[in-house]
Amino acid sequence: MITFLLSIVLLIVGYFTYGKYIVKMFGVKEERPTPAYTSADGVDYVPMSTNKNSLIQLLNIAGVGPIFGPIMGALYGPVAFVWIVVGAIFAGAVHDYLTGMISIRNRGAHLPELAGKFLGKAMKHIVNAFALLLLVLVGTVFVSAPAGLLYNLMNGWMAMGVIVALIFLYYILATLLPIDKIIGRFYPIFGALLVISAVGIGGMMVIKGVPIPELTFANLHPDNIPIFPLLFLTISCGALSGFHATQSPIISRTTKNENQGRKIFYGMMIAEAIIAMIWAAAGMALFNGVTLSELLAAGGPAVIVSEVSVTMLGAIGGTLAVIGVIILPITSGDTAFRSARMIVADYIKYPQAKIMSRLWIAIPMFAISIALTQVDFNILWRYFSWANQSTAVIALFVGAMYLFIAGKNYWVALIPGTFMLMATTTYILNAAIGFGLPMNVSIIGAIVISIFLVALFFNAAVKARAAQIPLEEDITNWDSTRTI
Repeated sequence: MITFLLSIVLLIVGYFTYGKYIVKMFGVKEERPTPAYTSADGVDYVPMSTNKNSLIQLLNIAGVGPIFGPIMGALYGPVAFVWIVVGAIFAGAVHDYLTGMISIRNRGAHLPELAGKFLGKAMKHIVNAFALLLLVLVGTVFVSAPAGLLYNLMNGWMAMGVIVALIFLYYILATLLPIDKIIGRFYPIFGALLVISAVGIGGMMVIKGVPIPELTFANLHPDNIPIFPLLFLTISCGALSGFHATQSPIISRTTKNENQGRKIFYGMMIAEAIIAMIWAAAGMALFNGVTLSELLAAGGPAVIVSEVSVTMLGAIGGTLAVIGVIILPITSGDTAFRSARMIVADYIKYPQAKIMSRLWIAIPMFAISIALTQVDFNILWRYFSWANQSTAVIALFVGAMYLFIAGKNYWVALIPGTFMLMATTTYILNAAIGFGLPMNVSIIGAIVISIFLVALFFNAAVKARAAQIPLEEDITNWDSTRTI
């Protein structure tokens, strides 16, 4: 298991080296008040501690993505490890840090508002639609996945419909109540369960010396499905995920000081990547590709989670691990709907201080999501994967534009953004849910489209720098003695 252990070490080293470089390059302003104070409202803008924010951020971003995605990505073999490590350090963590910090500088703005400011007003409407599509899909997927796990855990003792209804009830409360009432209070406990389950399974793999495959760039997928672009969409959370760009602004509104950004945004992405590494390794070590493929076809990733947990930790420990996995999607689904509510409110400029104002936005979202639970999970996952990574592309281009205008190293965002632009475009041109074109035609088309869009980016970036678009909200008139 040299490849597995070395990958974990590289992720940790990446946090202390490349992460530190990104922070230094961006330029932290410790003396600048954050939106938690300048826009305090007692609902969404509430100062919270670094540790609490970090745990909430980790649980927000780590849904079933860093578990289900890596399990399905394990079909490709150890090349999945490479994408998790390289993707997390140079793409995912950069993506999360930039979106979180740029949001802090702009009143805790969500991605659509940031895209409108830095990529043009038309992009605000496009990204708003993209973000809402992604968040409703995430919320729906993160109802179906934990409901299935709970149903299996209880051996059908409680009806699936009742479980789904209970999860939706929790989501409604978490979406409507002030962030420190449910999310801020219970997430530290949930976070402990998450860490225990991941560390327990990873530790037992090491103790038992399970045969984790060593590095090879060969495509080991039993159906010979191409690595590019599918691996880069299958493993999203844990390497790079646009969903995180919808979650980071939640915590940008509760962060006390900019100097906490590396731990909260960059660091929690690295932590999620370690979780992804553990589950990808478990999928490769305990099942050969054919068996894994058959189990996924028969019962989906939830079956693999249960099998791995019980095999590694026994009946009691395995049950606790499954509970930890159940918590992951639930603690991302709730904030997905919360983010969607906040994005709609920002878009239509509808204050959220009153609970009825939150209800008017939340009810239609939940109605749509309930209808989507009737759609096949695998189809939902495909649309989620494409929408997720397309959102990541947009967020990385927002970060690149911000850095270009600021005269800083914009390549740290533009290079991964361009690569994923090619991957997502190739996928939608080739996939059955897209245009269904041959792979070679799709790749050529993606290259042409990517070159065109990058050229547009540079043209817009030069104009934006010349126009001196303000990089941050003006808070000179903020009254520090104001209380809510």
